[in-house]
Amino acid sequence: MRGVVFDGVRVEVVDDLVVREPGPGEVLVAVAAAGLCHSDLSVVDGTIPFPVPVVLGHEGAGVVEAVGAGVTHVRPGDHVALSTLANCGTCADCGRGRPTMCRRAIGRPTRPFSRGGRELFQFAANSAFAERTVVKAVQAVRIPDDIPLPSAALIGCGVLTGVGAVLNRARVDRGDSVVVIGAGGIGLNVVQGARIAGAVRIVAVDANPEKEAVARRFGATHFLTSVEGVRDILPTGADHVFECVGRVELIRQAVDLLDRRGQAVLLGVPAATAEASFLVSSLYLDKSILGCRYGSSRPQRDIALYADLYREGRLLLDELVTATYPVEDFAKAAQDAGEGRVARAVLTF
Repeated sequence: MRGVVFDGVRVEVVDDLVVREPGPGEVLVAVAAAGLCHSDLSVVDGTIPFPVPVVLGHEGAGVVEAVGAGVTHVRPGDHVALSTLANCGTCADCGRGRPTMCRRAIGRPTRPFSRGGRELFQFAANSAFAERTVVKAVQAVRIPDDIPLPSAALIGCGVLTGVGAVLNRARVDRGDSVVVIGAGGIGLNVVQGARIAGAVRIVAVDANPEKEAVARRFGATHFLTSVEGVRDILPTGADHVFECVGRVELIRQAVDLLDRRGQAVLLGVPAATAEASFLVSSLYLDKSILGCRYGSSRPQRDIALYADLYREGRLLLDELVTATYPVEDFAKAAQDAGEGRVARAVLTF
């Protein structure tokens, strides 16, 4: 079968991948579409360290082909969106409804793929850039058949991360003010999450002025090409600032833009060794800096919720799919995504 493999030096689209059958508590999914997230590119450029060789991809949707023993919530033929959260479901954090904090779901990559007799790692417990993948049953969330799979694919990372950061982590409330730094795939989902939450002023900031139209479509009330004009719109600062790029200088700017009791939420992923600085005094008056993993989401609950919001016309998905590419054109998709020409590139099989 076809898939996108990174061997530590180069990325290659291969056609001789093999994936094992699902074991107990696992699901085999035929991937129909997968979004190309910057996290995939960050593995290639070394920003995210990961063992190789690895099958890339982590934002996918498809059709269940087979289930292992004990799996009852999905069956062959079901349409599913895939999450990256291979949480155990039994630890204290899972029991508290915090599956993103499950220690058994972090830093334990498996190797369900092989090629020429050599095992390959699975990226983010998912590897959606393959025609078929095996995931834990908890990662496969059934969705209505009428949701286009290229759109549904984006729920599993971009939507869970962006909208989830707004609703679950920051808990943006009606009437709040929000600044979103970076209007890419994650940033646009933060924007629409703020709109859904009822924020009154939503300021999108992106260096590319061509992002204005799409940012406003997703719910931005204002658009700027730098943070310089934020104080003209919000003289006392913002209730919430989301950094969605992953640059330390923007993290500093996010902190500096906060109003009293404001929250800076960090979603962008800088290099693992990156350090940011800020004035300690700038955090007085109950200001906070919040990390956020995967939108603090509970995928089995949240994916179903976002599917319902999409069907009601309140959550935009189709508009995120700005370009689709057959998997063989991965290099072109990666170039377009890396240069910011598309909000989300989607690979199709």
